[in-house]
Amino acid sequence: MYTIKYLDGEEKVFESLVGANLKRADLGRANLKGANLKGAYIWGANLKGANLNGANLQSANLQSADLKFADLQSADLKGADLSNAYIWGANLNGANLNGASLESADLKGAKLKGAKLEDANLGYAKLKGAELTNTNLEGAEGYGAELKGAELTNANLNDANLEGANLEGAKLKGAKLEDANLWYAKLKGAELTNANLKGANLEEADLKNANLKGAELTNANLYGADLKGADLTNANLKGADLNGAKLKGANLKGANLKGADIKYADLKSAINYNG
Repeated sequence: MYTIKYLDGEEKVFESLVGANLKRADLGRANLKGANLKGAYIWGANLKGANLNGANLQSANLQSADLKFADLQSADLKGADLSNAYIWGANLNGANLNGASLESADLKGAKLKGAKLEDANLGYAKLKGAELTNTNLEGAEGYGAELKGAELTNANLNDANLEGANLEGAKLKGAKLEDANLWYAKLKGAELTNANLKGANLEEADLKNANLKGAELTNANLYGADLKGADLTNANLKGADLNGAKLKGANLKGANLKGADIKYADLKSAINYNG
């Protein structure tokens, strides 16, 4: 039996929380470890600091819920709706968020290490300073997402849509970004050492002072990209489209430009270009 208090002072007793109506429930610091909340309607509820470690929240509606600093480690949130939720500093390490909607959610400083976010919707989500090491974001929708300074080392972002996303200063060392869409993305000062960007769309992307040492950029689209001051030492740009790219002060030592389209690219002012 579960006695649930609501933000308006009302109380209700539930035998099961599966599919329960918990709209605007007051569950701050509640112990719901391992609880089954599958399909529950938790819109606008207070779950600040709650323990939801290992909880089943599949297909639950958590729109606009307050999950700040909640423990959601290894929770199952597959297909859950967390749009506009407040998830600052929450611990989602190892959580399953495949197919979940986090559109416009605020996840600043959240921990998502090793989490599953395949095909999740992160459009306009705020993930500034979030921890996403080894996270699977394959096919995720991240249009306009805020990922400034985020930790994405070894993350899987293959086929992800990050059009217009802000990844300034993000750590993407060894990240997989094959065929990802980064059109107009902000990657100024990003750490992309040994990242796989094969076939990625980086058209008009801002890569000023980015570290792309040893990066795989075969057949990548860098049309009009701003690579001023970027480090492309030993990067593989075979077959890449660099038409109109800005490369003033970029370091091309050991870079492979075989078959690359360099028409109108500003290569004369690049460093160590031997073309």
